[in-house]
Amino acid sequence: MFDSIKNVKTLRIKISALERLDKNFCTASSEVKLKTLPRKLYFINRIKKLEILYDAEQSKTRAYVKQHVFPYVTLSLDPTGNLMRKNQHYTINELGYEFIGNSIALTISKDKEGITNFVCRGKLLKNGYNCYFLEYENKAYSYTDYKVGDNETVGSIASKLGVNNYLIHFKNNLLNDYGYIKKGRVIKVPTLFCKKAVLYIDDKLFLPISISLYDDAGLFESYDFSGIEVNKPYAENEFKKSNKEY
Repeated sequence: MFDSIKNVKTLRIKISALERLDKNFCTASSEVKLKTLPRKLYFINRIKKLEILYDAEQSKTRAYVKQHVFPYVTLSLDPTGNLMRKNQHYTINELGYEFIGNSIALTISKDKEGITNFVCRGKLLKNGYNCYFLEYENKAYSYTDYKVGDNETVGSIASKLGVNNYLIHFKNNLLNDYGYIKKGRVIKVPTLFCKKAVLYIDDKLFLPISISLYDDAGLFESYDFSGIEVNKPYAENEFKKSNKEY
């Protein structure tokens, strides 16, 4: 799977997401076109009538965002800012398979039992794909104290420690707070990316088809993938604002 993820240069994919926000769950369905290097993406949620266009060659800190509701304007927003982060676990920077692969690799490296905590339950049909059904669980999952340093955010702490961003937000009552945390504050951080994971890996593409992650309170996020097309070329204007299809 790690090798397959590294070989993804372009990706077309449909994503169905279920994410826990405090005590409630939110759902979303989207379609994504992605180029990994340089990173470019087009995102559309047809139900919410929302489009996002991002081109790291043009700007790594701005994305075009258009909602097809009044006043029908296109905004230029920071992908990591409050407006684009609100009420969701991840930014557009985590869309695609690279972040998933890195997160699993970090979990294995941080877990003393490593890959031995993965169990293959056989093969099952999932989202129309023949998949290997894998489960991961570490019963030693817990939280530990962390003292905030200079200019640290939840995101920077999660990245440094290799743990889940949302779980730090949730555990410390910091939901939808993406700014700097007060230096010296002691917060709770998870020891691993998750306590339990359920994965379905396609037996031909060797890419994830479904991922569900759990903490000590239960399921906190689940993603299902379909319509997967890997390394299919894009037109020259695919990620340009002038593209008439957008």
